[in-house]
Amino acid sequence: MQKAKQHLLQNYKQQPIALVRGLGTRVWDADGKAYLDCIGGIAVCALGHCHPEVVAAAKAQLDLLWHVSNVFYSQPQIDLAAQLTDWAGLPRAFFCNSGAEANEALIKLTRKVMKDRGTPERFELITFDKSFHGRTLATVTATGQPKYHAGFEPLPAGFKHVPYGDLEAVRRAVGPSTAAILVEPIQGEGGVRMSPPGFLQGLRALCDEHGLLLLVDEVQTGMGRTGLPFGFMHDGIQPDAISIAKALGNGLPMGAMLCREELAKSLTPGTHGSTFGGNLVSAAAANAVLRLLRQPGLLPDVQAKGEHFLAGARTLQAALPDGRIKAVRGRGLLLGIELDREAAPIIAKLRDAGLLVNSAGDMTLRFAPPLIITRQELDEALGILQRVLASL
Repeated sequence: MQKAKQHLLQNYKQQPIALVRGLGTRVWDADGKAYLDCIGGIAVCALGHCHPEVVAAAKAQLDLLWHVSNVFYSQPQIDLAAQLTDWAGLPRAFFCNSGAEANEALIKLTRKVMKDRGTPERFELITFDKSFHGRTLATVTATGQPKYHAGFEPLPAGFKHVPYGDLEAVRRAVGPSTAAILVEPIQGEGGVRMSPPGFLQGLRALCDEHGLLLLVDEVQTGMGRTGLPFGFMHDGIQPDAISIAKALGNGLPMGAMLCREELAKSLTPGTHGSTFGGNLVSAAAANAVLRLLRQPGLLPDVQAKGEHFLAGARTLQAALPDGRIKAVRGRGLLLGIELDREAAPIIAKLRDAGLLVNSAGDMTLRFAPPLIITRQELDEALGILQRVLASL
């Protein structure tokens, strides 16, 4: 940690432990202390740490071929595109390395589509307060949190923020320059805030009415996190395009943008690319991830475990004094517990007690454990939380 302070850019608020090993839902620090990992790399390690089938897939590819660039075909990438498009119901895939890049692809796709349609005046995206879409200059501008904008002005033009869940505010924001709406089914970084019933359906209808694209950011909610393959599926809609990352590679860098056939035609050769996008080792791992996530019974179990956790957290909420838990919310295994105080000191106490979580907003504890976590481990996490909150 001292060497990190000497050599790393100090742009992260890192917790004061160095993690060196992981297996399943547990990680160990350099001093040998074990932790129950209920953040999983921020919704990344959906199958836990060092899942043997994912490890085997990556190791096998390492012995064959690592990288050839996208000027050649490669089997792992093609197989992954076939699996992923089938699961999402969107026929075309573009691979990149992160959620920010996947959202950049959505933004570039939108502008190119509108120009190809003969409406170049349409370039603006409507996004939402408290949203989070990435750290590049365009995606941080799309993010509806001013604290991430500070110091990077002037920001790129073409983004308008409206209150999340307010369909009428969206309708009022639509104008001659509007090209698309970009939305998260659940605002993860914004405090695990749920979209109101009917909101995504209303956005779909509004886009259809005005000829806009509906873009869904599935970086945190995708890959089975909510108990269905993708968060938008709970609302019975079909987006025009989606972004995916985080759990896609189970810890290896991997992102994707999926879109409808008509839109895909706008990204012709040379219009967009990524040197490492669809890297063979990451793609091989992602193929194993998808095969495992698509096994019968896994996602219904995620839903059931999420309901079990929510019920336990609400019981804890009622039992604690002084309204220490203000709200409990989430879906599947993306869960938030809003406190009556700053979350950071509580996170430190939980870590000392052997539980790793992080914050989503200043006052909300976020739980995004591996999807393989057991009910007993969820109860263990709630027990640690109860002891910490009761001791305040």
